[in-house]
Amino acid sequence: MRNNVLIPVYDYADVNRPGNPVRGFHIDRTTYLVQPEDVSEPHRRSNYSLTLLLSGESIQYIDFEKYTVKAPALIMLSPDQIYRYTGDSLSEIVNISFSPEFLLPETSASGMVCWSCVFEKAIVPLTDGQLKELLGFARLMLRETENPQPLSDLIIRSQLKSLMAATARLPQLDIASIQSDTLPNRIVRQFNELSDIHYKDKTQVAHYAELMFVTPGHLNDTIKSALGKTAKQIIDEKRITEAKRLLYWGEHTIKEIAGQLNFEDDGYFNRFFKKHTGATPASFQRSIREKYN
Repeated sequence: MRNNVLIPVYDYADVNRPGNPVRGFHIDRTTYLVQPEDVSEPHRRSNYSLTLLLSGESIQYIDFEKYTVKAPALIMLSPDQIYRYTGDSLSEIVNISFSPEFLLPETSASGMVCWSCVFEKAIVPLTDGQLKELLGFARLMLRETENPQPLSDLIIRSQLKSLMAATARLPQLDIASIQSDTLPNRIVRQFNELSDIHYKDKTQVAHYAELMFVTPGHLNDTIKSALGKTAKQIIDEKRITEAKRLLYWGEHTIKEIAGQLNFEDDGYFNRFFKKHTGATPASFQRSIREKYN
């Protein structure tokens, strides 16, 4: 574990544990009983995680939302999200975890432009047919990790890429149209990647346009055409989402959270937050904690 100022961050997935045949990747199939008193602490993960819920159900807290998830379903977590779980159910899962760098050699050479876009939706209920398709890729990866042979890492990357592509085309996600390798889609991907990294300190569209060697107007138009929102709306949404995460899970003052998000002062943070949510940070914090605690 490593700690940031507000929320602990874990290198979950045992991605680099001794004996793991593929660095940066881990998969396992587990049946377990979650007791009512079993509540994990709020944490972030340094890796991406896909969990196929094969049977049973669980209660997942992802960011500031509570989900009761029933099989068959897909649970997807990205590194920024704050997570904990609880429940009272016998569940069977396949969990796949990988570092942000693990897929890059494969996806950069494939037609899939924005694989991280797959993680925009945390919970995806599946049909039995969809579960069967995704589980087929997972079984091949399990086989290669349980009995590693020459080129196992290549096969695992290939199967993970295929699983990600199959997930991306699920109609529940509605993101297949932005996966083709076109110039507008490459702009969307680059903007998503940059804004994920810099949304705290680069808050204007012009900051990203300069990094991407395009005009602010062209960037805004391209993003809005592809995603239905302007680039500025997306930047602001990411700042608001992070603020909500920290208000719900953290134990720091509003002033400290404003500083973490690089607002000039807590007064400006209050006005920004209320403009976008209709509530002050303090009132949001009270209401969301009353709702889920």
